[in-house]
Amino acid sequence: MPPLDASPLIHKDRMTSVDPDLVKQLRIASDQRDTDNGPRPMRRLPLILAGVAAVAAIFVGGWAAARWLPLGGTQVRTAAVVAAGGGATPAGAVLQATGYVTARRRATVSAQITGTLTQVLFEEGDRVSAGQVLARLDDSQLRAALKAAKANVESAQAQVTLAQVQLEQARADTRRSDELMASGMTTHQLAEQARSNVNTLAATLVSRQRLVEAAQAQLAEAQVNADYTVVRAPFAGVVIDKTAQVGEIVSPLSAGGGFTRTGVGTIVDMDSLEVEVDVNEASIAQISAGMPCEAVLDAYPDWHIPAHVIAVIPVADRGKATVRVRIALQQKDARVVPDIGVRVSFLKQAVPAAGASAAPSGLLVPAAAIAQRDGRPVVFVAGEGRAQARPVTPGASAAGAQVLLPAAGAGNTALHAGDRVILEPGAGLHDGDRVSIDEGAR
Repeated sequence: MPPLDASPLIHKDRMTSVDPDLVKQLRIASDQRDTDNGPRPMRRLPLILAGVAAVAAIFVGGWAAARWLPLGGTQVRTAAVVAAGGGATPAGAVLQATGYVTARRRATVSAQITGTLTQVLFEEGDRVSAGQVLARLDDSQLRAALKAAKANVESAQAQVTLAQVQLEQARADTRRSDELMASGMTTHQLAEQARSNVNTLAATLVSRQRLVEAAQAQLAEAQVNADYTVVRAPFAGVVIDKTAQVGEIVSPLSAGGGFTRTGVGTIVDMDSLEVEVDVNEASIAQISAGMPCEAVLDAYPDWHIPAHVIAVIPVADRGKATVRVRIALQQKDARVVPDIGVRVSFLKQAVPAAGASAAPSGLLVPAAAIAQRDGRPVVFVAGEGRAQARPVTPGASAAGAQVLLPAAGAGNTALHAGDRVILEPGAGLHDGDRVSIDEGAR
């Protein structure tokens, strides 16, 4: 197509000079292009959408890499948070053994006679004193026997009184008979009969006195039997088991059929608690009486109890190849209960006594990890490629590290043993900043 002359289109007075054939050719060419190749906007739409998707993918991938990958962040050095005061073997420990807390004074209390329980005056966990009434049995029959025994004693005592009166009368008659015989007013036979009567009544009095003693013994026996219906605590302690209820029959002897209880409850003297551990017989030569120890209850791993060896029981268990050792606890409170598991460390030197300085429990972090942010002490934990700020409450210093003691509202519970804290965090490090750990200095 020949080039068009634009001048006729610019000047209105020359529009009439435009060649109509040229204009028609231009329009037909445009129509022919659209017909052959299709509409141009519809042909480019898939390309545009593909480009937008590619840009979005690049953006999301870059954001994810920046969020989760520790690449390109501030390079830091870290140290692990360590638990203080629990779980570690004490310094100077010769060996360790496990065992249980036992009670030297432990009694299952029962009635001394067979009877039906009418009262049970205790529950598990109650503290009782020596002689305190724990239970009562039906005593109606024994009380009746006691009343009869008292009556027998009173009757015997009345017979003694009667014999004493008769004896006094007989002695008076004997004196008058002797006077009459001396004056010749009576015979020797009557005087001898009077003296014989005195001797008879004296013997009767002694016999009746012995009957009184027998009645009193029967009364004492009846009183003891009546007292057996009251079950009392043999010593002060804590009730750890209640084995019978009101209405059950208890007996000091075991009965068949399972209908008779042989005990009412079990009491433990908490002051007699000690530890028994089994030590391998190959290591028993290292243990001796009086040796210092440190006991840790399984339920309270942060509580280290000073202790010492009471005795090595001179007999071995051939099945387990162990020797039993008794350990005395130097500190006791309500946390020490019978049959609780315990781990004992035998020491070369004694542990500090109560009141002496000891390492506090808590979490240990290097002092270089503690920083100030907004007037508060914090540490930064390196996790998932980010610095995570954790508020803490520093305690006493110990061997170049700070002991972090949990305090109300301090937030120390957000820090745990095993977390890795950032050493020497700069003033420009903030919560959420990207970091990368220097593996060579870790």
